[in-house]
Amino acid sequence: MLRSSLAFLLVTLSLSASSQAQPCIGGMAGGYPCEGVDLLTFMANGDIGGGNSNDIWGWTSPTTGNEYVLLGKSVGTSFIDISDPELPRYLGILPTHTTNSTWRDIKTYGDYAFIGSEAGDHGMQIFDLNILDTVTVMPQTFVNTAHYSGFGDSHNIVINEDFARAYGVGTNTASGGLHIVDISDPLNPTIAGTFAEDGYTHDAQVVTYAGPDTEHVGKEIAFCFNADYLTIVDVNDPTDIVMLSTETYPNKGYTHQGWCTPDHQFLLMNDEGDENSFGINTRTLIWSVIDLDTPVLIGEYSHTTLAIDHNCYIEGQFAFQSNYRAGLRILGIQDVSNANLSTEAYFDVVPADDNANFSGSWSNYPYFGSGVIAVSSIGDGLFLVKATDLEGCTNPEATNYSLHATIDDGSCYGMPCPGDYNFDGIIDTQDVLFFLTDFGCLAGCVADLNDDDQTDVNDLLEFLSVFGSICP
Repeated sequence: MLRSSLAFLLVTLSLSASSQAQPCIGGMAGGYPCEGVDLLTFMANGDIGGGNSNDIWGWTSPTTGNEYVLLGKSVGTSFIDISDPELPRYLGILPTHTTNSTWRDIKTYGDYAFIGSEAGDHGMQIFDLNILDTVTVMPQTFVNTAHYSGFGDSHNIVINEDFARAYGVGTNTASGGLHIVDISDPLNPTIAGTFAEDGYTHDAQVVTYAGPDTEHVGKEIAFCFNADYLTIVDVNDPTDIVMLSTETYPNKGYTHQGWCTPDHQFLLMNDEGDENSFGINTRTLIWSVIDLDTPVLIGEYSHTTLAIDHNCYIEGQFAFQSNYRAGLRILGIQDVSNANLSTEAYFDVVPADDNANFSGSWSNYPYFGSGVIAVSSIGDGLFLVKATDLEGCTNPEATNYSLHATIDDGSCYGMPCPGDYNFDGIIDTQDVLFFLTDFGCLAGCVADLNDDDQTDVNDLLEFLSVFGSICP
């Protein structure tokens, strides 16, 4: 154990002094175990604001195209320009609003960051990210652009940009449930509603629902991870919130976090307590949420490590998981409908072991257009990595495009659904007929639903009979 710890220390020290990229060769990148993921840069906590790291998010400037990491720290929020991911620039820190805390969470709406913390009376800090484009002297100590004090502490901040709403979860209000804030005017946020019926919410994903449950298409739906249940809530009207369902599952430890597939048909969920409570390996729970009133656990994926799973995000055909001491794990979800997942790549931020301890990678952000993945490690700092050989859909025009796919595996399908193709204000069969005129097929939007080996208008009719509308 001493030898492993010493080796890890030497690796960390060497990378702190150098930003040279380290390709993944022979299962290692700069001393870190890997498969299919290159190390671009490591930045130590001491070099990016101090304290420990926790949550992470990202923002791309619409003015300059620069990509920025927003890194939660125990002492505040650090901002790093990663436009050159091999030579990133630490711009400065927005200090905590009150006291230091292990827990800090960041999300964005437009050009603003919204930051919460479990620090007492912290509220929600609001920061104008356009300021980052103007920094010439580094590092800066930034100040809030605005502040929301409708709640004090919070465990997490969740945002649905379509509806311009921020959700404080695990706050000191609404029994720890959803605290909904209207952020349509980011500098003047106002409370929109609360939901306390199912008690404490640890984390959530709130979406504008576009799945197959036609009763809820177009509504704002919250998938809540409530410590002991998966709870699905209709929050379309924040003054009249409706709980649609709540479900538990075997070997429940602590229902932590999850993320929906882009089509809103399936959901991957992690449990932060099952490894230690039941002595099992890391597992990913796979839910069918095709019927929001009756979610069904259809299977689980058992990993090869003992590590505790933490945050998971889905982009295209891949799930990006931060599994504490096992680091970043990238799963293929192409066959999720059959409850089949596969580990496609990984980058292990703790070479010493993959034990079930609360240390290592807290979270990751896989949504940068450059394909850079930002990974936070609690006691170490920031890793910038990039996947090198993921198979998937490489066509940006396809419905299932993934910006992380580097090898086309033939799975690309479709153009975007037609929408209001003839601009008559109605999405109906006429739009698809116009669409067919231009492209000659339904292009994966409807697919061969009647199994006659051709995709044509008959498939559209079959689609309408089942779902009642075209690609909602």
